Parts: sequence; structure tokens; C-alpha cells
Amino acid sequence: MDLSPQVLWFLFGSLLIIVEFALPGIILVFFGVGAWITALTTWIGLTPGLPAQNMVFCISSLLLLFLLRNRLKNIFVGNSTNDKIEDEYTGKEVLALSDISDRGGKVEIKGTEWNARSETPISSSSLVIIERREGLTLHVRPR
Repeated sequence: MDLSPQVLWFLFGSLLIIVEFALPGIILVFFGVGAWITALTTWIGLTPGLPAQNMVFCISSLLLLFLLRNRLKNIFVGNSTNDKIEDEYTGKEVLALSDISDRGGKVEIKGTEWNARSETPISSSSLVIIERREGLTLHVRPR
């Protein structure tokens, strides 16, 4: 089966948008829409060659990313400083699953692994106190 370039761009864009659901960050969706824009311009006949298609894909994806990401991120992700999860876990005592340093480590909260960092080195299996959360990383201190 021979697929046309516009169908390939459309499928590539769809794949990127689906993968966005598995990865946090709201980035791949803009590249998926950029691929859809490329599929549309190819279908209309504005970009018959691969170099023109690649240029439309790159320019449209990056423009969408830089112009819309912050607005959509606030809508879909929200403001991480006001998350309910911070109120629930800040100040709580949790178990260090690995050694934790300023480079990182792992802690366990209610059966779930979280990335953790500490200014003070902490050994594995120690109890630590959660000070704050930044994104998906918890900042902890020794008990």
C-alpha cells in the first residue's frame, strides 16, 4: 500500500498527539498540529516537495510551541504552587527508596515512587520530611 505524503504527515501528527497523553509537558501536541498543518499544505498543493514540507513542519510547530504553550499549560496543568497535592504531602514523613542528594533520588509516598532532591545527602531507607514540590520533584530534608 502506497501512502501519500499528506496521509503520512497526518498519521505522524496523530501519533505525536497520542504520545502526548503519556508524557507530561504539553510539547508534542504542537509538533502533532504542525504535522497536520504540513499535511494540509501538502494536500492543497502548496508544499509538493519534502524540503518545503519539512520547513512548514518546523516553522509551524515552533511557532505554535512558543506562542501557545504557556497559555495552554496553565489551562491543562494549572499552577503547580497551588496544587492540592502540595497541601497533602508538604511536611509529611516518607521513606527514601534510594540515596538522595542534590542530584536526585527516589522516595515512596502511598505506594508511588517520586523523584526527590536534598541539599543534605540522605541514605537509602531513611525517613525524610517533604519541604516542597517543584513539578514532579519533591525537595526533602533528613528527619
